[in-house]
Amino acid sequence: MSDWREALTQEERDDLKKSDHPKWMSPMLATLTDKRFSDPDWIYERKLDGERLLLFRDGGDVRLMTRNRKQANDTYPELVEACLDQDCTDFVIDGEVVAFKDGVSSFSRLQQRMKITKQKEARSSDVAIHFYVFDLLHVDGHDLDALPLRTRKQLLRRLFQFDKPLHFTPHRNEDGEAYFEEACAKGWEGVIAKRADSPYHHSRSRDWLKFKCENGQELVIAGFTEPKGERKGFGALLVGYYCQDKRDGGDGERLCYAGKVGTGYDDDFLVEFRDRLEAHSVDECPFADGPGGKDVTWVEPHFVGEFGFTEWTDDGKLRHPRFLGLRRDKNPRDVVRESAGETADG
Repeated sequence: MSDWREALTQEERDDLKKSDHPKWMSPMLATLTDKRFSDPDWIYERKLDGERLLLFRDGGDVRLMTRNRKQANDTYPELVEACLDQDCTDFVIDGEVVAFKDGVSSFSRLQQRMKITKQKEARSSDVAIHFYVFDLLHVDGHDLDALPLRTRKQLLRRLFQFDKPLHFTPHRNEDGEAYFEEACAKGWEGVIAKRADSPYHHSRSRDWLKFKCENGQELVIAGFTEPKGERKGFGALLVGYYCQDKRDGGDGERLCYAGKVGTGYDDDFLVEFRDRLEAHSVDECPFADGPGGKDVTWVEPHFVGEFGFTEWTDDGKLRHPRFLGLRRDKNPRDVVRESAGETADG
């Protein structure tokens, strides 16, 4: 591999930081906004509905790590092999693993792979996965955080071979509004706008913004109702998010109730997840403002799900919610109500 640093400007070489191979690097997270814009200083990528992964390679050792630091090597063994096939032997790349259904990334389809924990079963799965790489955090003994995004993406294209299941994430320059309209027309989840000269922040940042075609929210599951009629498993999930407790002058966190979700489940999930929920049942309601009801079984806030909905009601509940899938890459304590922020220039 040629010296990739030769392609950098002197200023960029000065910004490089020598580093041993990292054990962990927190991913950069985007901020939701309801403002759409076009700007030559920004790039625009398709928002994929999958599982965020950081891929670490240190010589012959490869680790696929989720956002909450769970290793996923046995779930996606083809990604491990793709990493080992690279000429570069010391790197950390950032991206999203997805599965497609009718040409659109489908989180519910990916769920069938996410719950697999044995390599043999994963290799025989009929759910083909793809990993879309969109950033380079570390390479050849150097952290790249301080380099501009465009430079990091140029290094990705130069240093890596992109064959299935690895893909370079394409982007558009400048035309954010048109790309967002195209994304929604095609049934995509939305667009991620990224400031082209931004460094990599290991936290949520306004240098990355989410343009979402429809409302979606990660929520903590803390209860379920009994099924009625011929329904199996459970009737609905009771969900919520962590918020600041301002009652009586308090400033701590509490689990706020966001409503019941009774649609989006298949029969197999209803039965299987009922058993998992019962293993975490508790006597007291985990919500600070939860509903009553004799047919409710409370569970400790252990599981996180992804839900679609039309809007938030005035009293903070979901309108027309539906279940999309479980998330294993999110710590329940990190789940807060996501709301659109200010404009990109705000």
